[in-house]
Amino acid sequence: MSEQQTEGTLFVQTTLKILGGKWKILILWHLKDEVKRYSQLKKLIPEITEKMLIQQLRELENDGIINRKVYSDVPLKVEYSFTDYGKTLIPVLKALCDWGQEHLKIMKRGDEGDKSIENSKFKIQN
Repeated sequence: MSEQQTEGTLFVQTTLKILGGKWKILILWHLKDEVKRYSQLKKLIPEITEKMLIQQLRELENDGIINRKVYSDVPLKVEYSFTDYGKTLIPVLKALCDWGQEHLKIMKRGDEGDKSIENSKFKIQN
């Protein structure tokens, strides 16, 4: 394996360490446009357990991707938003969304093999 491939693998592994898992990208997608309260995130992702949502939010906060702001109101109010550093992920999230949209179009067309991929806006580059 070349040095470039080794470095690339390291960079992808680093990214997966921060964004990996079933829920983090979805959580970030919901935070990309505006600040959200914990309860709003829970409603937007009903399949996630409270324990898992809390864990994923803590990990994203510890990694410097999101901010957690606690208000001393009664009842307690907690809001989550991107850090400036975390905002650098927004173009990546949008690219993932675009890829997913294109993938669904290709799958909807049925078994057209490589022609679907060749005609898509995502070209495979060697």
